Amino acid sequence: MTPETSPVQAARAWIGTPYLHQASHQGVGTDCLGLIRGVWRTCCGAEPEPIPAYSRDWSEPSGEEALWQAALRHLVPATDPAPGQVVLFRMRDRGVAKHLGVLGNIGAHPTFIHAYSGHAVVESALTAPWARRVVARFTFPVTET
Repeated sequence: MTPETSPVQAARAWIGTPYLHQASHQGVGTDCLGLIRGVWRTCCGAEPEPIPAYSRDWSEPSGEEALWQAALRHLVPATDPAPGQVVLFRMRDRGVAKHLGVLGNIGAHPTFIHAYSGHAVVESALTAPWARRVVARFTFPVTET
């Protein structure tokens, strides 16, 4: 990761970008994966692999944890919450993990930045219902400059 822009700064720059499935264009449209791709481009450089087309249900019919597997290929697993981490959410019990965000603040009033379906990129409170859905945390890799 380059020191010029933190993942939190990069993610916050996308706030207000409309939600658009499969997009990743700041100010134009993005979904949750597109936001993470945009933060990656700002903080790490070129995207590490091409993104195949994906449906809104991700891999729910097959039960494959495609998003989690991709995160494990390119991000660094983390345990303790820290600003700038990518958080992966399971939206339904026994469903696949299919939502991503970037931790903004931690502590007494934690937040995360995410592309909110039907709305835009927003910074939301990481309330108990959201926090219960977190299944993994990751950091962006450190890149040599």
